Amino acid sequence: MQKILVINSKGGCGKTTMATNLASYFVTQDLETALLDFDPQGSSIRWLSQRPKSGPPIYGVHVASRKNNTGVTRSFQMRVPPETERMIIDAPAGVTGNELIDLIRHVDTILVPVLPSSIDIHAVTRFIEELLVVGKVRQKGLNVAVIANRAKKNTLTYKALERFLKTLKLPFITTLRDTQNYVHAAERGIGIFEMWDKRTDSDKQQWRPLTRWLEDVNPVKSKNKIAG
Repeated sequence: MQKILVINSKGGCGKTTMATNLASYFVTQDLETALLDFDPQGSSIRWLSQRPKSGPPIYGVHVASRKNNTGVTRSFQMRVPPETERMIIDAPAGVTGNELIDLIRHVDTILVPVLPSSIDIHAVTRFIEELLVVGKVRQKGLNVAVIANRAKKNTLTYKALERFLKTLKLPFITTLRDTQNYVHAAERGIGIFEMWDKRTDSDKQQWRPLTRWLEDVNPVKSKNKIAG
């Protein structure tokens, strides 16, 4: 089972959008998928509740709502159905220190979405340093990648972000554009790969480097490849 953590200490960078669209992508590939929401706001679980009943099911747990329940341990909360092939964790903002170490302990792959702004660049610099120093992700052999999110490529802020990400000693996988297509998909409880509007074709193409990278670090034979 591939265990993917979507995380950034900075809020508002699109973690939930990435987590839900990944879950949607995996089920379109006929992979048994679980989505664990550690954010108290429960946005991923709310998205799951809106999924069409006719669509492929995604197992979901709002872990944040159970954290303080008597007798319920973190290891129990992390349990997913035994047939699960992909587990995605939607992390809350502001995760540092022991909480970060605890989340990292449960995963093999970490995705860090970053927005094109000077504030976000500064925040992610400190966060990646914590991943490397406190989380010891390299020593643990974890796969870590960075994704530029909600970007407009022809802007100075994006060019600054692109230059910065290329200086990191981590894979800079892809850039996802700023589009209302993600909003429309979220309102229906689906992901970009479940939308058949031609206007989403470029969005699907932007996801290809990420989905290929995820398959490279944990190969699987997908039974339902989507052309694009």
